Amino acid sequence: MSPKPTLEQRLAATRRPNNRSVIMRQQWHSLLYLHWAVDPALLTSRLPAGLSIDTFDGRAYLGIVPFYMHGLRPRFGPPAPGISYFPELNLRTYVYDTKGRPGVWFFSLDADSRLSVCIARRAFSLNYHYARMRYRRSTSGHVRLTCQRPNQAEQRYAYRARQSIGPAQPGSLAFFLTERYYLFAKTKHGDLRIGQIYHTPHHLFDADISTYSKVLFKLNGFTEPKDDYTHAMLSPQVDVSIYSLQKI
Repeated sequence: MSPKPTLEQRLAATRRPNNRSVIMRQQWHSLLYLHWAVDPALLTSRLPAGLSIDTFDGRAYLGIVPFYMHGLRPRFGPPAPGISYFPELNLRTYVYDTKGRPGVWFFSLDADSRLSVCIARRAFSLNYHYARMRYRRSTSGHVRLTCQRPNQAEQRYAYRARQSIGPAQPGSLAFFLTERYYLFAKTKHGDLRIGQIYHTPHHLFDADISTYSKVLFKLNGFTEPKDDYTHAMLSPQVDVSIYSLQKI
């Protein structure tokens, strides 16, 4: 196993790349971070060679993240109807590669855009699924999001922001869970790829959650946890720049 990333490596990952070109831009709205602490051994066998489970105080984390994709577009083009605005839902954990780069491993990503799902699976080798989804945000800030894959149970989420936390402090659990600037993917040929993003630090809030689902655990071959989530936060909006995948 490779040495865990140092705090310096984690901070270095947050900096804007100065030698690469952006390929896409997008905004993430109403990001809800729901996390369960789990035994790292539960996840290790689910990772491809070259990645290790990242832990905080000895614990790994599985996260369910519903949000709304807003204005997905190429670097020099406008958003396109039908593929630029849609809800998403993912199940993720946290990993690092042999160079100590800390990132995200997605077990699954659901989106309500067939074309975007097709493009993301082919261009980024991510495990996207099409699902019927609905997203509503009231003027008072209450968010309702539903997700249903074909022949599966509907998942429902209802939440809103409460007290402001501000940006996550380096070294904190909130920083560990939200300030991630790399993603990893495995191609259909078995090759490992790394993708990079950039955004300013999340402005985080405590989350008031009235409804949430654990169905994603079952859909990804995990036992649904008996307990409630360990940690919850909300980020209202973040502007994101996307860079192309590269070989590890």
